[in-house]
Amino acid sequence: MKINILEAKTRLSALIRLIETGKEDTIIISRYGKPVAKMTVYEAPRSKRIGVAKGKLTSPTDLDKYNNEIEELFGGEL
Repeated sequence: MKINILEAKTRLSALIRLIETGKEDTIIISRYGKPVAKMTVYEAPRSKRIGVAKGKLTSPTDLDKYNNEIEELFGGEL
């Protein structure tokens, strides 16, 4: 779909809806008949942080060794 800037300004919400719903893959915005911008679906980059340390860290086997002492210090129950 091709559209001029004035029409794009007045119909921005509707144009975004067309892209979101997949009714249009790309919308070309023109100024004086020359294409200057392209609207397409934004695809966020996938996060690579989750699982980055998987298999690289270990927990001590006695991790819960001091739970009872900590509970007493804070006066509560675990």
